[in-house]
Amino acid sequence: MKKIILLVLTIAFTFSSCEKDDICDANTVTTPRLVISFYDINNSSVLKNVTNLKIIGEGMTEGITYKSSTLINGSTVSIPLKTDADATSFRFILNYGNSNPAVVYEDNLKFNYSRTTVFVSRACGFKTEFTLDPLIPYVHTAADVTVEKWIQYIAVKNSAINNENETHLEIYF
Repeated sequence: MKKIILLVLTIAFTFSSCEKDDICDANTVTTPRLVISFYDINNSSVLKNVTNLKIIGEGMTEGITYKSSTLINGSTVSIPLKTDADATSFRFILNYGNSNPAVVYEDNLKFNYSRTTVFVSRACGFKTEFTLDPLIPYVHTAADVTVEKWIQYIAVKNSAINNENETHLEIYF
């Protein structure tokens, strides 16, 4: 009888020391990035690839890494917004690194938004969701006022930035 009681106590103590693993699943949606798609200005329904686009955040010297590269060659990019401020500024440099400076174009974009903190789980913590400002969602300027902007038109497709499954902004050039 003592052996049975000892066995029951041992099992009880063994399981009472177990605790739930607090590991955030890699598939859990966390703070989303701003998804930008690029389009041909002459045919607005056709996606257009950018060539050697480098996006540099304000106060940074290195470009944003997207798909393991700081140079973007494609029609879509996702960029992070600041979670501790209501605006984020970037330099968009097209044809970065080209030996001919006449074909390197630089535009500045400042995104204005509001932030909402959302609890995800105990393991993952909180995430920030963004909403682009309805009146002035962005400010677009040329880096050099003597040079024409390479980005010709910007359309806000979805001002609520709460996932990365859809395009939030369309850039036409």
